[in-house]
Parts: sequence; structure tokens; C-alpha cells
Amino acid sequence: MMNRRQFLARSALCGAALGVGLAAPGRLLAAATKGKTMGIQLYMVLDAYQKDPAGTLKTLKSIGYAEIEAIITSTAEVLRDQLKEAGLACPSMHFDSLGFDKGVEAAHTLGATYIVSSMLPSIMQKEGKTSGEPKYSLDEAKRTAEYANRLGEKARKAGLRYAYHNHHLEFTDVGGGQVFYDVLLKETDKSLVQFELDCGWVAAGGKNPADYFKANPGRIPLMHAKDFLPGHRTDYPGAELGRGELDYKPIMAAADASGLKHCFVEQEGPFARMSSLDAARVDFDYLRPLR
Repeated sequence: MMNRRQFLARSALCGAALGVGLAAPGRLLAAATKGKTMGIQLYMVLDAYQKDPAGTLKTLKSIGYAEIEAIITSTAEVLRDQLKEAGLACPSMHFDSLGFDKGVEAAHTLGATYIVSSMLPSIMQKEGKTSGEPKYSLDEAKRTAEYANRLGEKARKAGLRYAYHNHHLEFTDVGGGQVFYDVLLKETDKSLVQFELDCGWVAAGGKNPADYFKANPGRIPLMHAKDFLPGHRTDYPGAELGRGELDYKPIMAAADASGLKHCFVEQEGPFARMSSLDAARVDFDYLRPLR
């Protein structure tokens, strides 16, 4: 099974359509009274969703998820109706499989606020704005930031907010004590470009997600809560939250203090230990007390 990064790269390049930590009851009650919802990236349960869309969304609702981050596998109208039936909101969607302009239309159909690029360097390559494989160099970081600004302007004119989602290669050293991601933060217009911090990929890139939240208040309204099994630095098999390498307690504290608006669970495959829906339940039970 390909992981999400491989899936998205193939989609962008080929133009394809597309241990559980428990908290005390008082802690759970305190978390619940904060009014912070929990979300999940639809890609995580795509296998189940494609087999049984309505049943999968209702299961996510029964687990406790209140919202999803969308990818479009059929039409936005179909997904909108399915989400309404299940009682789930959709504040954010990834546009890679559609292209930006069609993504804007889909975001409006779904009632989303944020339109997100999953792999902007690969999108730029597909569109002919760069040649060859993404290099994650200083020059490419500046070109990517400039293009992100243009997307942000288009999103704002459409009444949406644009956000950049990272993988681990954004934490490649580009010289001068900077990594690719730092250049993006510096070179993008704060009024146009926001960020969705994928915490698992940040850690895979050798950085601490909490540090980015602390250093960039107000710029990271979205996040992916993700983890990987220890000891893997080539294939990156996903791990249920609490069973990988990351302690999300300090990450969530920093994220909330920074102004986080939406937290989406997302786990990479393969789902060999349990099904994707069972993993979604484990992930929810781990993260809910920290929200």
C-alpha cells in the first residue's frame, strides 16, 4: 500500500482524479467543555469510505469526530450530501486532485473555509512551473512561496483562505541555518498564506512541531495529528497516536496557544494491525483528552 505522500505525488504528477492513552473523567469533561471539535482527514479512511460512504461517515460521527477534511473522489455535491446526512462539517479541503479553480468551486459547495495544497512543489511541477523532480532548494523555496502568495490572493478573492500542507522534505536544509519551510514562512504574505502543520512529517524531517507553533502564532490554523512507527526512516509506516514516537501533549498545548482552529487526525497506512476505522477510534481516544 502506498502512503499518503506517494498517493498525492502520483495524483499530482499524473493528474489522477484523485497504546491508547486514557484520561481521568474530570480531564475528559474539562476537554469537552472547551468546545473544541475533533476532525479527521478523509484520506485516512478512504478504503472504508469507497466501500461504504454513508456507513463510514456515520461511524466517524459515532466515534466522536465532528468534522472531516475533504478530498474529492466523486463530486463535491455527493460528498456534501453524505456529510449532511452523517452530521459532519467540512471546514477544509485539499484541492490537489481537482486543480485550484475547480477546488474553489468544490470548497464552496462543501461550505469549507480553507483550501489546502497537499504537495505544492509537485503541483508546480505538474503545471510546468518547475522542471524535474522538486529539489527543495533555496531558489525553489522562494519560487514556491511566490506561487503560494498567488494562490492565497486567488483564494481571498473567492472568499476562502489558502493553507500550505507540508511533508518531511520541506525540512531540507537550504543553507544559512534555514530549512525550506522556514523560507516559506518568511517569504509568504501573512495575510494571504496560512499553514497546515503535519506534525508527523515535521518530526520525520527532524524538527519539533511544538517549536513551529510557538514561533508562528496565528499562522497555523490547521494541523494534522500523525505519527510513525519508531525506527523507520525510509518507508514511514503509520502508527496510531500514542503508539509511535510523538508525545502530543506539548504539541497540542503549543498549537492551541498559537491559535489552532482545526485539528485533523491522519494516519498513514498500511493498516495491518487493525482497520483504518479502528485506528481512527484509537487516535480519537488518545487525542480527545488533550483537546
